[in-house]
This record gives sequence, structure tokens and C-alpha cells, in this order.
Amino acid sequence: MSAIVGIYQSNGHPINNRDSSGMMEAMERYDADDVQTWTNGAVFLGCRAKWITPESVGERMPYYDAERNIVLVADAILDNRRELFELLQVYPAHRSKITDSELILLAYRKWGQKAPEYLIGDFAFVIWDMGKQEMFGARDLLGHRSLYYVHDRERFAFGTTIAPLFALPEVGRALNEPWLAEFMAIPEMFESTDVTSTPYRNIHQLPPAHTITVADGRISLSRYGSLEPKSMLRLHSDQEYEEAFREVFDEAVRSRLRTHRQVAVTLSGGLDSGAVASFAAHALSEEGKSLHAYSYIPARDFTDWTPSSTSADESRFIGATVRHVGNISHQAMDFEGISPLSEVDEWLDLLEMPYKFFENSYWLKGIHERAGGQGAGVLLTGARGNFTVSWGPALYYYATLLRKLKWVQFMRELRLYSTNKGISRSRLLSVIGKQAFPILAKRSEQSSAPDIPTMLIHPDFARRTDVFAKLQENRIGVNGSTIHDPLELRKEKMQNLAVGNKNGASATKLSLRYGAWERDPTCDPRVVRFCFSVPVEQYVRDGLDRALIRRATKHYLPDEVRLNQRIRGIQGADWVHRIKPSWKPLTDELRQLCTDPIATGYLHVDRIREAVSRLGETPRPEHAFNPEMRMLMRSLIIYRFLKRL
Repeated sequence: MSAIVGIYQSNGHPINNRDSSGMMEAMERYDADDVQTWTNGAVFLGCRAKWITPESVGERMPYYDAERNIVLVADAILDNRRELFELLQVYPAHRSKITDSELILLAYRKWGQKAPEYLIGDFAFVIWDMGKQEMFGARDLLGHRSLYYVHDRERFAFGTTIAPLFALPEVGRALNEPWLAEFMAIPEMFESTDVTSTPYRNIHQLPPAHTITVADGRISLSRYGSLEPKSMLRLHSDQEYEEAFREVFDEAVRSRLRTHRQVAVTLSGGLDSGAVASFAAHALSEEGKSLHAYSYIPARDFTDWTPSSTSADESRFIGATVRHVGNISHQAMDFEGISPLSEVDEWLDLLEMPYKFFENSYWLKGIHERAGGQGAGVLLTGARGNFTVSWGPALYYYATLLRKLKWVQFMRELRLYSTNKGISRSRLLSVIGKQAFPILAKRSEQSSAPDIPTMLIHPDFARRTDVFAKLQENRIGVNGSTIHDPLELRKEKMQNLAVGNKNGASATKLSLRYGAWERDPTCDPRVVRFCFSVPVEQYVRDGLDRALIRRATKHYLPDEVRLNQRIRGIQGADWVHRIKPSWKPLTDELRQLCTDPIATGYLHVDRIREAVSRLGETPRPEHAFNPEMRMLMRSLIIYRFLKRL
């Protein structure tokens, strides 16, 4: 992995050494195996590289191609190397030593600015083409690696992180108010519908699945590629679908094991991370390596308050997966003494912007820190599997059967699903009937429960930015997406560039800080296209939701995990329990917020005061999903961010 930076003086002036040195110094907090720079007149490129893949050891970055007068700086791991070797006609004897950055340059030499369309993996790169006097860069389809930039008529500068851009004297920390308004008003985890924006007025980011070209003082962005399949998959039997799933998923997992360091995985008790761990452990055993698994478990003194159909502690299912799969060295961590509140300042330092996922922040960071500290070069996850490999909207599918009057099939599925879920058929039928024939359902009264956005954002700030109208245009309501069709919602979730920005920022910056590259096989473009191409009836079958992965992982996962439809894990359910010892300092800071001019124009201080008063002197653990409690934590994070500007 690499932290990369660069400057291009389009006015032709030579690079100021103060600027280039300042950018490199801003990245010194990231561990590196090598640090290199390249300067030629009006162009500067720099890199702090940590060698992750075997081929990257000893690699010189920036990489200069003297034959073509092209220089590349890249933060990249490519996963379709074999395909690229064939397309680029690389001699077999040379393939084992070619780095991913060299492959990117070879692709650029062959396909020019269409090169990113042929690359699969996690990457952000920038090329200086001396012959064209042009800078060209790209970010991968899902946005796994971040890239920020500033520009005007005279200069373009970029960086993997934002801090190096602040080293340039003309770049200030002015707040981007429209970005902040959307961050506060969007109930989902991503930040803004403007996928080129950041919290800082003059700093932009290259969106996922985009290229950037800089020439003659002008920049242009262009979207490339697609996650849509070329055609729907039509096979002859369930077994053929299962085998096809295993084949594409195994390839995605194996291509992410390429490291000379250890391989780790974040393991929960569910299907996604369990499948990733199982396929990885089997593949690593062929190399004589073990898989190192890390799991979060609640604090030891926490009493699970969640319903019987859920579990805050997934140890039972995690243990079953570890025993069944084998070749896994497992560590369960309760992160004693750590809470979402204790980690706020570190996360703000890390991300360089506010964030929303505080409920899970402490253990996400903790696992990256432990894995990197114990020598992992790759940390596998199954974070986005819910909309790819383990998708399966049972109630939607059954409503479709009912609407089409397929009675025999419907009644059989209803009976099996009722048994598997432990829910009465009459209760299920009521829910399914409303989905199938919504016009016959009684119009439900709108929920009176408060929503986080309208509690969080000051009404005057919302009106001034007209933020809720803008979000409505993007089909986002105060309670989330207004897309109700599961097939459409699935595609929107996977192709949403704003989601890619959020995921890419955390994955990139965690890896730079702790040394383990986060990699998710469940959102490999090959896997996504395959899953989009599979008929919906393969995902709901024989009373099973998420049916395809459940069937395909027979022998890979224990039945206790594979066929579990009754208990759902809830991670982070103990976050309020963890902050209880700090409740008074937290409420004191919130009261201070309510009188601080830095925050009072942005945050809805009247609602903050009301919430603090209503929650009392000691919060209860079951407040973990209380909208007011979550609003208070988001308010605190935003307040601390604003004070840093």
C-alpha cells in the first residue's frame, strides 16, 4: 500500500521545495518500508510505500518508464493479474516479478485512458505523461482507495489523504457548508450526494469509478465501467448455480490472499464473514499458512438486553465456524475500557472528517490495530455481502408468488419458511399480503418517533441550504432511502458512489495507520456482476432466505451457522453500556456545545438540550438504538470536528 502525493504546476513554474517537502512531512505518521520522490521541473510525485504483495518488495515508487517518458505513482493491488498478463502478452517467465504498478503502466501504454476499464482490484493511481504534458489518474470501481485533490488554473495537487494538501500555503480549512448540511440530514452512513465534495470548501475527491485528466490548467472527470452483468445467468439446475457461485467467490477470495505477510479476517457469527474465512482458510492451507481471525465480543459485564431473536454476543456461532473450518487461529476481543466516546478524537484524526458509524468504531479500529500489529498484510472482511453473496429478500419473493397466484409454490414456501424462522404462518401471511397488495392494507399512521436528521440539524441551517429538498430529489428521506423495490435498492446500494467514498476513506486510512490492507471479496466486481445476474428465485428457495450462499457453503460452514434463520447478530449493542462511566463528561460537553457559537448555527441545540434532560443522569444499555441517544453522539462528533477547523 502507498500514501501518494503530487503537484503539477500547469503554469510551468518549477516545484517549490517547501511545498513538496511539506506534503511528504504530512504523511510521516504512516509506517513505510520505503520513501521516494520524483521531481522534474513543474511536476512532483511522492510516495510512502509499505510492501504488501510479494512482487512489491523492493519496488521503487514513483515508477519511471524511461522508454515512454511516463511516471506513475500508485496505491494499488490488482486482482486479475492472470487475465492482464494474457491481454498484455507478458511472457510467462516475467510474470512472477512484475509489480502491480508496472501492470498499470503496461495497461496505460496499450489502452490509454481506457486502461482502468480492464483493471480489477483496489487502486488509486496518477500518471504523468511527459509526451502529452498531461496528468491522468483513476480510482477503482468500488472506490476502495481514496484520492483527494485541489486545483486552480495554475496548479493541481493530489494526495491519498487530505493532510498533505493542507501543507500547501493556499489551501485553507474553510468549511464546506452544503457538505455538512447533507452529512447531518442524510440518515444513512454515507456523507453527501455530491460525490466530489469533502468537508473542506476547496478540497475535492475523485469519486469511485472515475478517471481524472489534467492538461493546460483544466481538469475533467469521466465515469468508466459498470457493475451491471452483460446478461442474466440461466443454468440448468440448482447445483450448477451453487458450483458457479463457489467458483467465482473462490477466485475473489484467493486473489485477495496475495501477500508475503500474514492474512487475517474479521469474523462474526454470520454467513458473509464466515464464508470468506472458510474459503480463505482452505486456500491458505495449500500454501502452508494459517488464517488469523479476529472477532469483537461485548464487554464482560454487559447483560444482553436485545430480543430473543437477536444476540449481541455471537461467540457461539463464531466458535462453531472456527471449529468446523479449521486452519484458523482465532482471537476474541472485548476491548475492555474502550468506548465510542474514547475513540472520537482518534477517528477524527484518522478520517480527517466527521463520521456516523460510532457504534462500531471502537472495535473496527481495534481489530485493524491488532491485526496490523501482529503482522497481517491483508485483513479480509465480508462487509458488503448483504447485497451480493447473501442477498435474499424472502418476503418480497413470497409476495410476488402470491400476487401471481402461484398458490402451490407459495403455500409450500410459506410452510417451510414459517418452520425455519419459528414464526406463525398467520403472522407471516399478514405481512406478505400487505406487500403483495398494498392497496388493500390499511394506511398506517406515520411514525411519531423522532428521526435523527431533523433532531440534529438546526432548522435555520436546513432552510438556508435547502438540504431536505435536495435529498428528496435524490430519493433520500429523513428515515433513509425511499426506494422500496429490493432489486432496485440492491443495485442502488452497490453502485452508490457516495457509499464507495465512505467505505474507501475508512479502509484506506485504517490501512495506512495500522498496516493491514482491508479487502472485501463480497464486493469484487466479478462477484457483484455474477450475483446481479442470478435469478431471484435462486436467492429464496425451500423456506430459506439468502438461499444461494446457504446451499453453496454446505461443507464450508457448520449447519448451525449456515442454516440459522432464527438469531441475528447485533454488533455494537453494548456501546451505551461502554460510555456509562463517561456520561457526566459527555453531557457536560453537550451542554457546552449548546452555548458555543462554533456549533449553535449548525446543530439543533434545543433538541440536544431536551434529549440530555430526557435521558437523565444515567443512560440505560437499551438506549443503544434510541434516536435521541444516537443524535447526541453524532452532535458531539460534529462539534469536535468544527472546533478543529
